[in-house]
Amino acid sequence: MIDKLEFFIALAREEHFGRAAERCGVTQPTLSAGIKQLEDQLGVMLVKRGSRFQGLTPEGAQVLAWARRIVGDTRAMKEEMRAAKIGLTGHIRIAAIPTALAMVARLTTPFREKHPGVTFSILSRTSIEVLTLLGNFDIDAGITYLDNEPLGRVASVPLYNERYQLITAVGTPYSDRDHVSWAEVSRLPLCLLTPDMQNRRIIDQHLAEAGVQVRPTLESNSMIVLFSHIRTGKWSSIMPLNLTETFGFSEPIRSIPIVDPDARHTVGLVAAPRQPQTPLVSALLDEAMTLASDFRQER
Repeated sequence: MIDKLEFFIALAREEHFGRAAERCGVTQPTLSAGIKQLEDQLGVMLVKRGSRFQGLTPEGAQVLAWARRIVGDTRAMKEEMRAAKIGLTGHIRIAAIPTALAMVARLTTPFREKHPGVTFSILSRTSIEVLTLLGNFDIDAGITYLDNEPLGRVASVPLYNERYQLITAVGTPYSDRDHVSWAEVSRLPLCLLTPDMQNRRIIDQHLAEAGVQVRPTLESNSMIVLFSHIRTGKWSSIMPLNLTETFGFSEPIRSIPIVDPDARHTVGLVAAPRQPQTPLVSALLDEAMTLASDFRQER
């Protein structure tokens, strides 16, 4: 039944029989037959049928929650047995918000030194995409904000507090200041992340609290694009302190604290709320707690 449940999860995720079959590595007739057999076994209709996918039935939505739980537990059991036999090995998939990407190496590097049989995939995603991928079993863990927008049911480890800096070239307004206010920052030509990024929504929120609105002169979902424009001396940006520390800005770029208020938001590791966790995810959560302790000592 497990393979049929995986077919059903893929169909719910892709909302298209052909794409779901491709994701599962089977033909579309094989996937359709598997889901029909699952319906026969359970005695309920799971999918609204027509010439194309039309959604899940109410019973299908209930079964989907069970399917995710059963498939997740099955994968965890297999991984635990493999770990008991040959040690911790396998592949960990992590999705992180763009502003946290620079610190992921501080998590993955010591982890792999302890467990050399483990490999990683790291994806850049919005905070909403991180949670969606986690719920669909497309990633094993995510790194995202913990305290700004609803997370739903997840296991989490707070890592660090994100604080905000004006990043600007020497010679631009405020570049000689020790600190600036959110209202002052609003007067500069800014390049910022796109509105689908939670970091941008946080920045917009603090600017609004300062009584100002900003229309950026450039938006991108890539931090590299923002960095390259700041270096021209024609744009400034607002970025987290931990990111600026990682990249080690030097002349002619300055990193200036933004105050009034000195805003802080918590970033952490999230995983599905499963007990027991898979051995890989459990070890990753332990490594995250060690990293969180390191961040606290640095502050």
